[in-house]
Amino acid sequence: AGSVRVATAKLDALFLQAEEMLAVKLTLAQRAAELRDLLKNLELEHKDWEKLQKILPPLRRAIAAGSPDAPISLTHRQLADLLHFLDLSHTRQTALTNALETLTRHLGHDQQSLGSKVDTLLDDMKQVLMLPFGQLLRIFPRMVRDMARAQNKEVELVIQGEEVEIDRRILEGLKDPLIHLVRNSVDHGLEPPDERQQAGKPRRGTVTLAVSQQSASKIELLVADDGGGIDVERVKAAAVREGHLTPSEAEALSEADALALIFRSAVSTSPIVTELSGRGLGLAIVRERIEAMGGRVFVSTARHIGTTFQIILPVTLSTFRGILVACGGRQFVIPTLNVERVLRFRRSQLKRVENRDTLTVNGDVLSVVSLAGVLGLPPAPNGDRPAEFVPALILSGGGRRIVFTVDAIIREQEVLVKGLGRQLARVRNIAGATILGDGQAVPILHPADLLKSAVEVTTTTTPSYAGAPESAPETAERPPASILVVEDSITSRTLLTNVLEAAGYRVKTAVDGVDAYTTLKTEPFDLIVSDIQMPRMDGFELTAKVRADPQLGHLPVVLVTSLSAPEDRERGIEVGADAYIMKSSFDQANLLEIVKRLIQ
Repeated sequence: AGSVRVATAKLDALFLQAEEMLAVKLTLAQRAAELRDLLKNLELEHKDWEKLQKILPPLRRAIAAGSPDAPISLTHRQLADLLHFLDLSHTRQTALTNALETLTRHLGHDQQSLGSKVDTLLDDMKQVLMLPFGQLLRIFPRMVRDMARAQNKEVELVIQGEEVEIDRRILEGLKDPLIHLVRNSVDHGLEPPDERQQAGKPRRGTVTLAVSQQSASKIELLVADDGGGIDVERVKAAAVREGHLTPSEAEALSEADALALIFRSAVSTSPIVTELSGRGLGLAIVRERIEAMGGRVFVSTARHIGTTFQIILPVTLSTFRGILVACGGRQFVIPTLNVERVLRFRRSQLKRVENRDTLTVNGDVLSVVSLAGVLGLPPAPNGDRPAEFVPALILSGGGRRIVFTVDAIIREQEVLVKGLGRQLARVRNIAGATILGDGQAVPILHPADLLKSAVEVTTTTTPSYAGAPESAPETAERPPASILVVEDSITSRTLLTNVLEAAGYRVKTAVDGVDAYTTLKTEPFDLIVSDIQMPRMDGFELTAKVRADPQLGHLPVVLVTSLSAPEDRERGIEVGADAYIMKSSFDQANLLEIVKRLIQ
C-alpha cells in the first residue's frame, strides 16, 4: 500500500530534470553576485554623500538667509568637491541604470527558463503518480462474467483505452463508482437473451468501457450498454413517488431534466431490490464521488438502443486550471472545469421571478445568486452607486446551471492544490486551498457544494441585484465578538479564520501557545479556538495557563484537534477546556453553534 512501481524511463527523466536544477543554482548565484555589486556601488554613493555634509549646511543657511540674487561664497576646494560628487554621481547613476536594465533582462530570461524547468519537472513527477486505466479495468471481465451467469444473461464486455494514464489517486477513487455503473448496465440496462432476440437484437448484450484523452488535462470515460435504455416516464413517476416533484412539475420536465433525476437519492426504476441495485442510492453516490475528484458525469439514453454514462475527469489532482475571484473582501479559486462561462451583465437585465433574481443567457432563464451570500460573507462595499456591470460565472453540474455573481474576476491560473488534511477532510463549499505567488493562502471552492448551497438559499436571503427594495440590516448594539485562533497549520488556520469571519466574528491568529499567550496579554478576546499539537506550547498547556491567570481565567476555550483518544478528551476537560471538537468529524455549523453558545 505504501509503494508504487515506476518505470525506469520515468526515473531517468526525473534524474535529468534534477541535473538541470544545478544550472539554475549557478544562475541564481550569478544574479546574487550582480545584486551585491550594485549594493556596493550604492554604498559608495552613500559614503561620498556623507563627505559633502560639511559643505551642505552652510549652503542651506546661505540660501535660506539671503535673497535669490545674493552671491554664495565657497572655497575652491569645496566647489571642487561638490562638482566632483555631482559628476561621479551622474556616472554612477548611469552605470546603475544600465546594470539594472541588464539584470532585469537577465532575470526575465531566467524566469522563463526556470518556469519551463519547473513545469517539466512537475509534469515528470505527475507521470510518476500516473497509472494506466488497465490497472483498474482488469477487474471487470471476471466481475461481468459472474454477474451475467448469476442473472442468466449473455454479456460481452468491451474495454478500450486501457493504456491511457491518470493520477493514481483518481484511479483509486474511481473504483467504486465504476463498479456501480457496470453493475447497473448488467442489472438494469441489458435485457434477458430471449427478450433481446424478440426485439431483433443479438442474444448477447454488450457493455463498453472506453477511455480516451480529451486534452492534456481531461480524460473521458464512457460506460455504455446496448440495452433497453432508461424509461424517462418511470423516472418521473419514481421522483413523484419519493416526493422530489409534484405530478405537474414532472409533466413539465424536459427529457434531459428528467434524466438528471436518476442522480437523486431514492429515485430508482427497478421493480425489485437486489444485492446489486434497486435501492436508488447508487447513482447519487456515484455523482458525489466523481464531483469530489473534480469530475462531472452526464447520461444519455435512447429507448431500445441503450444508455451511455459520460464521465469527464481531470488527469491529475495535484494541479488544475482555476479562476481567481474576489467576493466579500476575500479571494477564492473556482476550478475552471466546472465553469461553463464567465460573463458580465447589466443590472437592468435581471428579472425578478418568484422572488428570485434571474438572467436570460442564450435563451435559458437561470437563477442568479451572490457567491458571497452563499458563503455567508458580507457584501463588499461598492460606494454610493453600485457598478452598472456585474461580473459573474455560470457553474454547472448535477443537472443544475446557476449564475454566481462576484465582486471581481481576477484571472485564470495554474493552481497547486493543498489538501486540508484528514482532520478537515470535509468542509462544506471548500475543496482545498492553494498558495498564491504573493504567499496568500486562498481557499479552493467545491463547485458541487456551491450548487447545492445555492439551491438551499431561501428567497428571503437572496439579495436582489435588480434593485428591489431590501429590508435594512439591524444595527448591531455591540461590536462583533473577538476570537483568537491558535493553530500551527497555515491551511487549518486559514480555514478556521474564514469560517469564523464569515459568521461575523473578528478573528486574530497565533501560531502556537507561546504566541497566543503573548497576544492574550496585549488585547482583549471573547473566546479562544485552539489546536492541541503545536510547537513550544501545546493546546493543553495553553488552556491550563489561561485558567490559572486571574485576568484570563474567564475566557471560554474550544479545542479543535485530531486527537481522538478518550484520555486526550479527559485531559482537555481536566485543564479546563469548554469544548472539545475532533477534526476528523469537523462540521463548521457545529463549531459556530458552540462558539455562539459560549460567547453568549
